[in-house]
Amino acid sequence: MRLPMIRAALGIALLFLPLPMPLKAQPSQAQPPPVLAPQSAARSDFEKAPPVMRPPPVDVSRHSVPLDDVVFDTFDGGMLLLSEATPERIEGLRDAIRPIHQPRYDGPAGGDWMGAADLVIGYASRSGAYAYPLKMLNYHEIVNDVIDGVPVLISYCPLCASGVVYDRRLDGKTLSFGNTSALYENDMVMYDHQTGSYWFQVAGEAIVGALTGKRLDPLPSATMPWGRWRALYPGTRVLSRQQGFARRYPYTLDSFQHYPQAVAALRFPFPFSREKLDRRLPPATVVLSVRVKEEEKAYPISLLGYRVVNDTIAGQPVVVFAEGPLAVGTAFSAAVRGRPLTFQRVAGDIRDRQTDSRWNLRGEAVAGALKGERLRPLPSRRAFWFALSLAVPGIAVFQP
Repeated sequence: MRLPMIRAALGIALLFLPLPMPLKAQPSQAQPPPVLAPQSAARSDFEKAPPVMRPPPVDVSRHSVPLDDVVFDTFDGGMLLLSEATPERIEGLRDAIRPIHQPRYDGPAGGDWMGAADLVIGYASRSGAYAYPLKMLNYHEIVNDVIDGVPVLISYCPLCASGVVYDRRLDGKTLSFGNTSALYENDMVMYDHQTGSYWFQVAGEAIVGALTGKRLDPLPSATMPWGRWRALYPGTRVLSRQQGFARRYPYTLDSFQHYPQAVAALRFPFPFSREKLDRRLPPATVVLSVRVKEEEKAYPISLLGYRVVNDTIAGQPVVVFAEGPLAVGTAFSAAVRGRPLTFQRVAGDIRDRQTDSRWNLRGEAVAGALKGERLRPLPSRRAFWFALSLAVPGIAVFQP
C-alpha cells in the first residue's frame, strides 16, 4: 500500500477547501538541533522500543457502537466499513498514519522552526515540560511515552481538533497504542497492541473488542500557541522532527488551517450522526472539558474572550483561565493549601481576590503574598464542540 497523505487530503477534496499537497513539499534543510533524551524513569524494553508483535485481531463480537459506524479511510478516495473489512485489509491499513513509539526531544531551540502562533499540546510533568507541535501530530496523531514513571499517550485528531493526553495504564496493565486508520463519528479510532481493541480517541473509550466499555483517564494538558507555551516554560522540551523515520514529513505545512470553516457548516469528510449533534453550542466552538472525580464540564473557551471563570465541579472549586482569541484554556483546583481562592482579571492580569497576588496561565503565582505557590492542574481535553458532545453526551456546559 502506498504511503498515505494526511487525512486532510481526502477531507479537503470532499469539502472543496484549498489544500497544499503535503507530500510534494520539501522540509527545511536547516541543520537540526541536537536531540535530547527524555528525562523519564527507567522503562521496560517493551516501552523503550516500538512494539514489534502483531496485536491480536479485534474481537468484533464485542462492541458498544454499530460496526457500520466505524469507517476506514482507505487513502485512495474511498471508505470501508469495519463490518465489511477482511482481517487482511484491517491489518494492511493499520498504522498507515505512523504513530511515534520512541519519541526524541529537542531543547527549546528545537521549536524555532515554528511560528509563535503555531499550536502545541503542552504537558507539564514533575521534572519538566514537553511540547508536541500540532503540525507534527497532523502526520502522526499518536505518541507513546513514559514521563516521570507515568506511561502517557499524547493523542490528537485533526478532524476534531481534539488534543488529549491520557494515562496508558488500565487495570494494572500498560497499553500501547496505534492507529487503525478508521474513524468513528469523524474522529480517530486507535487500537491497543495488547488486546487489539478499538478506542474512540476524544472519549478515551474502547468501543470494539475485548476492552469495550473501558475508559482511559485524561491527564492535565494545555493546547496553546508555541510562543505562549515557551514563555511559560522556558526550559521546555519539544518533540524533535528527527524521529528516525525513513520518510521525510513536511511538518512546516498546515493543511487544516481552513478546516474549522467546514466544521461550522457541518461538512465532514467522514460519516457523522447529525441527529446526535448537541445544539447548545455551534459545532466548531473550541471547548475545554474539565474533569473532577467522575464529573466533567465543558467551557467554550473560544467564546469567552480574556476571562477568568470561577466555578464548582463535583463540589470542588475550580478556575479556568481563558484566552478566547487564541482558543486557549487552562484549568485548576481553585485552592492553595486548602484555602479556596477566587480570581479575576485586573488590567489584563489574573489576580486572586483574597491576596491580590498575580498568577499566570500555568497556575503559578508570580507576584504578591502567594508568590511561588501553584494551583493543582485538572485533567482536561480540548476539542471542537461537535466531537466532545458526542464523547460525553449531556455534559454540563458553562454558559458565558
